[in-house]
Amino acid sequence: MTSKHEMPILEARNISKIFGKFQALKDVSTRFMPGTLTAIIGPNGAGKSTFFNVLSGAFPPSSGEILFNGKNITGLAQHEFARIGISKSFQITNVFKQLTVHENVRVAAQMETSRYNFLTNAKHYPRPIELADQLLKRVNLEHLRNKKTGDLAHGQQRALEIAMALACNPSLLLLDEPTAGMSPEETLVMMELIRTLATERTVILVEHKMKLIMGLCERIIVLHHGEFLAEGTPADIQNNAEVRRVYLGQG
Repeated sequence: MTSKHEMPILEARNISKIFGKFQALKDVSTRFMPGTLTAIIGPNGAGKSTFFNVLSGAFPPSSGEILFNGKNITGLAQHEFARIGISKSFQITNVFKQLTVHENVRVAAQMETSRYNFLTNAKHYPRPIELADQLLKRVNLEHLRNKKTGDLAHGQQRALEIAMALACNPSLLLLDEPTAGMSPEETLVMMELIRTLATERTVILVEHKMKLIMGLCERIIVLHHGEFLAEGTPADIQNNAEVRRVYLGQG
């Protein structure tokens, strides 16, 4: 059980986001405790993707603050997030399809260990090579080490992207719809991977597959029309009358 005195790893304070005349988020506040697996859900247009992008540094909030381990990181450049321990995988697969599986992860690792000249001959960087091998094993892709990434199945490409996100050894991993476009079989494999990763670090994900979320996450945050609606365990959310009304379509 989490102590009420424990510092959250990530905290959103009164986050609002406005695009022109459209208010995507309005005064959203919540906390994410270390070592938890949390899903952000909501119906289409709820603001969950916008909130996720604010948490990951892709969008600066129009107002409000983001704190990481108690430090205000509001407005920090997105590339700085990885340096402080926050890593993100994207909803749309973001890999170098012309490179091999190992080269993709090695480049990600090399960018962490050597900020410049990251396309220098790999033999000059033994540590990234070793780390890439470890990460491929971590996501069960070591047998595809030398395969061209463009030839991988969709689920394998998503697993590869997670390996790349892990290259900076983040304490907080953000996953944007990690099972999007996956077959039921691929989804089960990804669920097991996420469950394992969550034993080692804090994980926050945006996902629309309710069955997956209810069977995977310890905590769920629900947004509606850009506002905070509810949070709690899967059981809490399933039993929340307001959530059932606006999200699950029950009156």
